[in-house]
Parts: sequence; C-alpha cells; structure tokens
Amino acid sequence: TPPELVKRLGIFDLDPCCPIDAPFLHAKTNYTTVENGLTKEWVGRVYLNPPYGKGMELWLEKLKIHGNGIALIFARTETKCFFEHIWNHADAILFVKGRIRFYHVSGIQGGTPGAPSVFIAYGSENAMALKNSGIAGRFLSLK
Repeated sequence: TPPELVKRLGIFDLDPCCPIDAPFLHAKTNYTTVENGLTKEWVGRVYLNPPYGKGMELWLEKLKIHGNGIALIFARTETKCFFEHIWNHADAILFVKGRIRFYHVSGIQGGTPGAPSVFIAYGSENAMALKNSGIAGRFLSLK
C-alpha cells in the first residue's frame, strides 16, 4: 500500500500481513508469512491489507472479531465475503477515487490494478479516521 495513504489514517499498532523485506512499514509491529499473522494474537489498532483471493475472508473475519482496525481490499461489493464480513459488521467504508497503484517489494510502484479499492473501518474511531483522512473518494457510515 502506498505509505502516504496509510499515514493519512493515523498510527497503527499491528500489520499482520506485512511482506518479507517490505520497502516500508505501516505499523509498530509487523508480521510476515514467516510469523503467520493469522495465527497470532492481534493487539491494538490493526492495518490489514490481506492476501487477495482464496482465504482473504479468514483475515477479514479476524479483524471483524478484533473490532479495531482498517482493512484495504478490492471493492467487490457483491461478493459473499463482502456480505459476510463488511456490510453488516463494519462501521464505515471509504471507496477510493481512482485506482491505487500498489508497490512491489522492490519498492517500485506497479501499474494500475484491475479493480477499485475500498478501506473498511471496524470501530468508531477508525470510522472517524477514514472520514477525516482526506483520501479522495466516497465515505459511507454503516452504523
């Protein structure tokens, strides 16, 4: 995730899906695939950009239960995952205007992805962080 976007959301205690040899860090504590953040206890405010595809719902389920954090995923609002973990459980969402160009582990920004992105807030303080972030897009309160 571009670091300038995450900085607009405030300080995070944990990133449970940090790449190995990440070019920049988004939280005070960072778990890579070596530590397997899905099996660890989550403490504090979490920034979650989960592995996309099969298994992503496990990460969103854990954040939903934890109740304190912001996730970033593709805005595929019709999916079973979105209905089971976001529409009825998140506090707010922010649909990002345009497409986020993510970084490769090399530190080089990649091309335009094939789908738009959405930030998902769990917890009222994280909903306010989204609302006040200044990130271009459309904010929706879900509570």
